Amino acid sequence: MINYEENIEVKGARVHNLKNIDVTIPREKLVVITGLSGSGKSSLAFDTIYAEGQRRYIETFSAYARQFLGGLERPDVDKIDGLSPVIAIEQKTTSKSPRSTVGTITEVYDFLRLLFARAGDAYSYNTGEKMVSYSDEQIKDLIIESYKDKKINVLAPVIKSRKGHYRELFEQIAKQGFVKVRVDGEITDITKGMKVDRYKTHDIEIVIDRLKVGDSEDFHKRLSETINTAMYSGDNVLMVLEEGETVPRYFSRDLMCPSSGISYPNPEPNTFSFNSPKGMCPECSGLGHVFQVNEDKIIPNKKVSIKSGGLAPLGEYKSSWAFKQLETIAQRYNFDLSDAIEKIPEEAMNVILNGGKESFEVNSKSLGVKRQYKIDYEGISNFIKTQYEEANSTSIKRWAKDYMDQVECPSCEGSRLRKESLYFKIDGKNIAELAQMDIAELDNFFKHLEDTLEGNQKKIAEEIIKEIKARVGFLLDVGLDYLSMNRSSKSLSGGEAQRIRLATQIGSQLVGVLYILDEPSIGLHQRDNERLIQSLEALRDIGNSVIVVEHDRDMIESADHVIDIGPKAGKHGGEIISQGSPKELIDHHTMTAQYITGEVEIPVPEKRRKGTGKKITLSGCTGNNLKNVTVDFPLGKLIGVTGVSGSGKSTLVNETLYPIMNAHYFNGVKKPMPYKKIKGLEHIDKVIDINQSPIGRTPRSNPATYTGVFSEIRSLFSKTTEATIRGYKPGRFSFNVAGGRCETCQGGGLKVIEMNFLPDVYVECETCNGKRFNRETLEIRYKGKSIADVLEMTINEAVDFFENIPKIHRKLKTIKDVGLGYISLGQQSTTLSGGEAQRVKLATELSKRDTGNTFYILDEPTTGLHFEDIRVLMEVLDRLVDKGNTILVIEHNMDVIKMMDYIIDIGYEGGRGGGTVVAKGTPEEVAKDKKSYTAKFLKKELDNTKQKIARAV
Repeated sequence: MINYEENIEVKGARVHNLKNIDVTIPREKLVVITGLSGSGKSSLAFDTIYAEGQRRYIETFSAYARQFLGGLERPDVDKIDGLSPVIAIEQKTTSKSPRSTVGTITEVYDFLRLLFARAGDAYSYNTGEKMVSYSDEQIKDLIIESYKDKKINVLAPVIKSRKGHYRELFEQIAKQGFVKVRVDGEITDITKGMKVDRYKTHDIEIVIDRLKVGDSEDFHKRLSETINTAMYSGDNVLMVLEEGETVPRYFSRDLMCPSSGISYPNPEPNTFSFNSPKGMCPECSGLGHVFQVNEDKIIPNKKVSIKSGGLAPLGEYKSSWAFKQLETIAQRYNFDLSDAIEKIPEEAMNVILNGGKESFEVNSKSLGVKRQYKIDYEGISNFIKTQYEEANSTSIKRWAKDYMDQVECPSCEGSRLRKESLYFKIDGKNIAELAQMDIAELDNFFKHLEDTLEGNQKKIAEEIIKEIKARVGFLLDVGLDYLSMNRSSKSLSGGEAQRIRLATQIGSQLVGVLYILDEPSIGLHQRDNERLIQSLEALRDIGNSVIVVEHDRDMIESADHVIDIGPKAGKHGGEIISQGSPKELIDHHTMTAQYITGEVEIPVPEKRRKGTGKKITLSGCTGNNLKNVTVDFPLGKLIGVTGVSGSGKSTLVNETLYPIMNAHYFNGVKKPMPYKKIKGLEHIDKVIDINQSPIGRTPRSNPATYTGVFSEIRSLFSKTTEATIRGYKPGRFSFNVAGGRCETCQGGGLKVIEMNFLPDVYVECETCNGKRFNRETLEIRYKGKSIADVLEMTINEAVDFFENIPKIHRKLKTIKDVGLGYISLGQQSTTLSGGEAQRVKLATELSKRDTGNTFYILDEPTTGLHFEDIRVLMEVLDRLVDKGNTILVIEHNMDVIKMMDYIIDIGYEGGRGGGTVVAKGTPEEVAKDKKSYTAKFLKKELDNTKQKIARAV
């Protein structure tokens, strides 16, 4: 009898390639599901267990709520017993909104806002003095104490430093019964006040009362009424001016500067939110950046004339209103539209770019009379800006954006907040300064903060600081000490996003939940692996069940229970080949076990490549945390860039080196991070970046269309005898073109159900049952298979099927060679992991004829790969380098790092503690470095290999 309090029981799982498997998963344990890529790990963890958990959760909703969600399909499984509420922590779940930051995701920024609203000290942005606020009773006591037996005027400020004649305002003041006003420092009658110069700046205050300060009961009553009236008229601010004096004293119910009188509204959490009108910078609307027109993009080449298309947004000369205006400007400033732009007078170019209005006369030689001309030109720069800000069309906005640069907002300097919000401080720091700190610095700040706070402020802040310290602690535990609170969530890698969600879940302290994680170790240096494992164990120890889909050796060895799925991938996988403790896994002698014990391993090369002797030198890199770094990239080698998470690897390679090279070879427009110079680009002829971004964002995109092999397959089908008789051309076999496709789903195979506030749901088309094509098209067969059958084939099957068609076979073989033989030709790109998408791109590049002089950049290509898959991938990369190409790999995996010809190790730490080159050279040279964290693990790896060779000899 199964005890469901101790186990989750899965019976008859058949989702995707799972072969009717039964599995018992212990509850409240750390369970690792491992196996080759495509063996069925995610099918079991996410598509079966998590999908059933989601379905049961939605079943608890009311019928009314369920009608908006639609019915979730039950996964293909006989039954699942003992299931807890399920939370999946995947890599694709982070918001891509520009308003989403590390601080907002983790809730740390929300607690910071609360802390500043309740315990922050306000300072004047004019004088730097501490702001004060008073109750009406305090104001009354201060007036009596400060002005005893003196004559005073109580004033209510209504206009501060603004132009205008204010006739209506004075009439309104008179109707309220007031007879005196103070205008620009002088007390006068309202009738005289009405004569102010409308073009000058004025300060206007109503004289609410004139009285001699006494201590009688009647005086107290009169003063209270005066204060109340002044506060009403002056919007919570009043001024007291002693007779004979010129400088008044300010009092306010709100926070106010005692010298200059400027006041802030009383703070609330939204005062510090860049997503609220109360806190956001009005110029950039809380984004921290604005788009500015770049004149170099409008005029890419000053040697070209306007007529020949020198003004990029206008193109070459044509008869239009814009060019007629330019001809008028040319007449006014004596130049010709055929002149090179560099020869046009500066004043004229200013009008062309920024606009201007002017009337002028020109002598007409033919008529002998003067002709009147009028310039009324908006200016190209202004037009582009207007279109970007006001156009309703997305395509027009995109057009305008092509001529603009994203720059830091000049008003808030990237802090996203309005000026007043930045003048609330705690221990001398404003909220933007805390958000700029990395998590390690923030942790240190709050450790010492409680000692600096005193009295009531300390009492208010105590509980909030406790919450902040706990959440910051969880982020440190998952190895994210180098991130800052204001880091945009868009810039996070899949692994970082996943670990942030993990830290948030640990902070929520839920109990009795089943957590499912997808490779949380991605992007994590070996040094930080231990802390990640401890975090997962902490989640388990408070009473949760944790299932991790993982390939990492340390994670497998630390698990309570390991499920190994295999034996191979795709149709040859989907079976449980081992389950039990890590020791039992080793006893079962599976492929995973053989790699863990070292029985099978990825061998270290016998010798390192010498390369071509040429190099690319990049010097003076200062982007993000890079500290004026200069790096040599030797060509004709396999180069590894290593270092702890956040040390600056991606900044150096993806944000600096690649944009420079892309601009040089392909006119790429992405601006590189700051650097001084680069030498050696002439030694290679192209750069290819193979990253993990999706190969397509809709189900219409798939590996066959992305690699271009589908065009060849369609062409082959159109040449069959039956297709020739019917007159079918290759377009007939495209699911993107009307004719051969199913028109119900327009060739998608799926129909989209828009969910408004939830992600869209895709359901199989009821007409073609997901086959995408109409009946007539499916009747055409090649070797007994229709075009839909071919799309359903795995790459492995397709390689054999098309072995006699060289063009198709070569492309499919490269996809198989990078370890993707298990995916199907028509698999929707939205279902591919980041690592799979990256390998499809790699296969696409491999299938092209390489020049032997190409520079490839790969960012963590081992993502989602089993040890055996890594071995296959490295064989492919080695073949590329052997032809003379250069491959640069950003990597943490020791199996890959030990195979490099040259390593550039960046560190020492992440964030501000990183940004320097710690070690460089062959793996053997780097392993000797005493300070490098990578060296420590690399030495261990190389020593193990030496010992095995010695034993074998």
